[in-house]
Amino acid sequence: MIDVEAFVADGFAKVEAVVPREVAEAAQALLWERIGLSPDDPSGWTRPVVWAADLNGEGPFGRIMRSERLAAALDAVAGTGGWVPRDSVGNVPIRFPVSPPADDRGWHIDANTAGPDGAFGVSGRPGTLLVLVLLSQVGPADAPTRVRAGSQRDVAALLDERVRDVMEMGALFERAGAGRPVALATGSPGDVYVVHPFTVHAAQEHRGGRPRFMAQTPVFLTSPLGPGEGTALGRAAGFDRL
Repeated sequence: MIDVEAFVADGFAKVEAVVPREVAEAAQALLWERIGLSPDDPSGWTRPVVWAADLNGEGPFGRIMRSERLAAALDAVAGTGGWVPRDSVGNVPIRFPVSPPADDRGWHIDANTAGPDGAFGVSGRPGTLLVLVLLSQVGPADAPTRVRAGSQRDVAALLDERVRDVMEMGALFERAGAGRPVALATGSPGDVYVVHPFTVHAAQEHRGGRPRFMAQTPVFLTSPLGPGEGTALGRAAGFDRL
């Protein structure tokens, strides 16, 4: 189960083994096929990041997103009925141990709010939360996502109801929570991290030996997060006191 109080304090929490390891590894095998590379042929690993996507929620991907353990964790932070089920894990950045690393390692939060024109940006009334799905073994050297623990409170103080461009807010997010402790999203295939939409995080260089497979899955909320929200999502941002 998810540690709700850790989520409230830190803006993220790990849930181990939402599916058996072999299910996540089966998803990884399908992604190898999709990108046309081999886990046994490092000569093909020429780019630091290759993007793939589970477009159909097929097979093991659907099993991950329909996991009862994952559903229980999302219920615990967003409230029962507070999030929209999905079958697909979405986009998967596959990081390879290649130098130089990709220039995509800045501190940020993900787009979380649809604007009037339908384009997604960031606001103080987010409509999504983030789930990181580990599809490979991720140790400290394997490009684990870096997370600024507690930074969701700092970001909550920066945003209002206006929907802003993520890139335009980049400098503010680089500074938000800069003094906070940094945690690493390490774990085993089948583990997930449930991440608050305001929590500042970043990629990092891969210094290990095997490619890292991890999905970045936005889970939509049934209504935007806002003042007076008493769920763990609201408490983590301080909205329960507004």
